Amino acid sequence: MKNTIDLTKEAPRSPRHRLGGYSLMARMIDKGRASLDNKTGEYHYACPLDQALFGFKAVAVDEVLALLRSGATDEEVIAWFGSHGDSKSAEEISSWSDQVDNWTMYGDPEKGEWFAGECTKLGLDPATTTLAEFLEADDAVTFAIAA
Repeated sequence: MKNTIDLTKEAPRSPRHRLGGYSLMARMIDKGRASLDNKTGEYHYACPLDQALFGFKAVAVDEVLALLRSGATDEEVIAWFGSHGDSKSAEEISSWSDQVDNWTMYGDPEKGEWFAGECTKLGLDPATTTLAEFLEADDAVTFAIAA
C-alpha cells in the first residue's frame, strides 16, 4: 500500500535518503505520490533532480507516475527500477548516488547566483554547501515556519 505524504504539511524525504541504493529515489516517490493527490505544495514531481534519476536509469516520467498511481510501495518501485531502463550494477548506483549527494550549484553559470543567495538566506556557505544540504535546510525552515 502506498504511503502518501501531504507536501503542504511536511517535507519529502531527503535527497540523500537512499532507497535501493539510489539518492533522490525516496524524495521523487514522495513528490510523485503527492502530485497524484494534488498535495505537492511548493514541490514539483519530475523536477530537474527527478529527471536526473530518470535519465540515469533511462526510464520515462510517465511510466514511473503510472507505477505510483497503481499504489506501488517503495519496495515495488525499487524492484521496478531494477527491471526497467538501463541495467545498473550496485557499484554504478552507489557511485552515481555519491556524486548526487555532492552536487552543488555554486559557481554554476546559470544557477550559481541564485544558489548563493538562497544559501546565504539560510545561513549556509554556498561555497561548501551541497544541493542536498541546501534542500534539507530549506525544507526544515519551510516547515518550521509553517508549524
